[in-house]
Amino acid sequence: MNTDAMECIMKLWFEDGRIYILTEQGNTYSRPLEAFPLLLEATPEQRAKYEIGMDGDDIRWDDIDEDIHISSFFVTAEPDSDNPIAQVFRRFPQLNVSEVARSSGINKSLLSRYIFGIKKPSESRKEQILSSIHQLGREMASIYFSLRINNSQ
Repeated sequence: MNTDAMECIMKLWFEDGRIYILTEQGNTYSRPLEAFPLLLEATPEQRAKYEIGMDGDDIRWDDIDEDIHISSFFVTAEPDSDNPIAQVFRRFPQLNVSEVARSSGINKSLLSRYIFGIKKPSESRKEQILSSIHQLGREMASIYFSLRINNSQ
């Protein structure tokens, strides 16, 4: 993390799946959009409607209710989407992230960060998410078999 005096954001732009900032001190920082799931899902028009905070250390998007502090740009780790949670969502893109998050009892944004490899879930959290997906599969199978039985009568 940057330990110098707090830099101030002067300019912001999006390019090649990343968000960039230029500071008044002349430094350019970037992060993959996967680090900010709400921005990743936002339209270009929504992304363009931002305000840099009065102190120059944060950015606000009212339309999507997203706030990012400049310190988020000092993180250098890149996404690692080769994890079990990401693999499940790649294999089954029809899974609804919001509903899986709700049924798992976690925040959608946090689940998205796990999926995109921005954050790594603990073993217990990983099991919680996979268990929720497994339960969904059992419920779907139950409905399928129930419908097949009813249709064959």
